[in-house]
Amino acid sequence: MKRPPAIGRATAKGLNPFGGERAAQLVPHARLAGPMPWVIAIMVALTVIATAGGLALNSMATNARADLAGGATVQIMEASAAERNRQAVAAEASLANDPAVASIRRVSDEELDALLEPWLGVGANNEAVPVPALIDVRLKEDATESTLRRLRGVLAANAPAARMDAQSSWLGPVFSAIASLQWLSAALVILLGLTSAAAVWLAARSALGTNQDTIEIVHLLGGTDRQIARIFERSVGLDATLGGAVGLAFGLVVILLLGQQFTALGSGMMAGAGLAWYHWIIIAMIPIAAVLLAILTARLTVLTALRRLL
Repeated sequence: MKRPPAIGRATAKGLNPFGGERAAQLVPHARLAGPMPWVIAIMVALTVIATAGGLALNSMATNARADLAGGATVQIMEASAAERNRQAVAAEASLANDPAVASIRRVSDEELDALLEPWLGVGANNEAVPVPALIDVRLKEDATESTLRRLRGVLAANAPAARMDAQSSWLGPVFSAIASLQWLSAALVILLGLTSAAAVWLAARSALGTNQDTIEIVHLLGGTDRQIARIFERSVGLDATLGGAVGLAFGLVVILLLGQQFTALGSGMMAGAGLAWYHWIIIAMIPIAAVLLAILTARLTVLTALRRLL
């Protein structure tokens, strides 16, 4: 019986050993799961919308506080129209000479009629419903309580029926509601991130179970856990990239449509709820963060599972 032909030394040097990274390539490169890109797309879209909402609310609250910080309103609470008008004129004269006051403007009866007519159906000149005279005051600095207390003392001498309040105090409940909505947006972003990570974890565990026999052979051939994990990372990265792009596009369409709807309301506060340029950068980073989160989750899931299996 003849011996098999010996491999020459030169030929043997040219052969690459089958192991390590080459062995790891035996693990199928198919994506982890069919619906995985769509799951990530939905999560990214919802995260984009929630983030945009939180940023818009922050802009609205910031702009409203800046506009109202130095504002105050004087109401002349007097039933008699003649006495009300006299005290209003006296209040204007007293405030005009105060160094803390930047400007004053009395709200006209026509403006009061337009404000009240949708609810009361009557004008400010109707004595059946006495309407207080209003004076809009702009201070040179923020309307602090100490400043308001001093100005109330100035008004008390010539306009005893005058009542002065900071304009920001009227919107205190509104600002509290906005802050609650901002916390809700942040909680939704965190919850959606955890949900995305859980979806990747389930998909990676499923793929590991399907390819367990192949992975055991790869280990026998010299493949390491990290080499095998990189195969799953590439699969998850592709799914997350596709899903993130689709989710970002859908989220931007929803943001633009909602922005047009709120702009059409013509509300002063809504006008300050626009997104600045750096807000758009934050929104654009969401799919990138989703891809990195998915890859990190897949890596940790695979490495942890392989240590337990093998």
